[in-house]
Amino acid sequence: MTAPTLETHLTDEDLTAALRADARAGLTTAPKSLPPKWFYDARGSELFEAITALPEYYPTRTERALLERVVGEVARTAQAEVLVELGAGSAAKTKLLLDALGSEGPLKTYVPQDVSAAALRGAAAEIAAAFPGLGVHGVVSDFTDTLHNLPGGGRRMIAFLGGTIGNLVPAERAEFLSGIQQVLEPGEQLLLGAGLVIDPAVLVPAYDDAAGVTAEFNRNVLYVLNSRLRANFEPEAFAHIALWDAENEWIEMRLEATRDMTVTVADLDLTVEFARGEQMRTEISAKFRVDGMTGELAAAGFDTEHVWTDPDNRFALFLAERH
Repeated sequence: MTAPTLETHLTDEDLTAALRADARAGLTTAPKSLPPKWFYDARGSELFEAITALPEYYPTRTERALLERVVGEVARTAQAEVLVELGAGSAAKTKLLLDALGSEGPLKTYVPQDVSAAALRGAAAEIAAAFPGLGVHGVVSDFTDTLHNLPGGGRRMIAFLGGTIGNLVPAERAEFLSGIQQVLEPGEQLLLGAGLVIDPAVLVPAYDDAAGVTAEFNRNVLYVLNSRLRANFEPEAFAHIALWDAENEWIEMRLEATRDMTVTVADLDLTVEFARGEQMRTEISAKFRVDGMTGELAAAGFDTEHVWTDPDNRFALFLAERH
């Protein structure tokens, strides 16, 4: 077995600087907001894993079942020598892709990317052990601004799964997809997983489960600010809100102050006032229509070769080729 390698473009100091900048910007604007990437410390990652097993949370199991059904066709079409996975995390769905790409094509290398060096190190070691003939080269980076650091050396397919594309507002999506197009060579591909617009009666409970796990996950961003920036938020004094914005076709997660509060963020020398009932946005999760997403891909310089959806049309996988 070849030992996996790890390439680091993002240090703990870089992450802290980014958190400081995001917290200062988000807490001093009206309405207040924080980016969803700061949910994911060790506790946040554990909470999200728990969310994916909840009865209400259909996206993870729906995407996995869809991937199981179509992965052979994906592999035969892509003929990828290198699989790059953005936001790989624990690489839970990766083995499906690697199995198929290895048996249906000329796969030589797996490149998992994630912001967490610890998560990436564990995932890379697990994949290297399971696929002893495969080269594994992890990249520690933020996928939104270090795409140019992704290695080449063979026909690549970039996989961006889990519906994470929905966390970006339209302008961010356009920039991100164009960035992927620019790092790929003509004929190389993007495999994109995206949640579809469905009945809000099914959609909203996926982000507001009866057991309150998503609420705790939402509040975790405040624990992160407390531990990383010496803030004094009282997370339990904030209520979890999830609502469907029909105009923008996205779920919004918010935290609502249940009373007037004054919060200090010591590392930023910042004092922040919250009025009772004031809401702070912590995440959007956009849902898509197939024609809309193929249009966004086309605008970024991709031809959509295949679209697969599950039987209930809740989730889609797009295989797109760079012009």
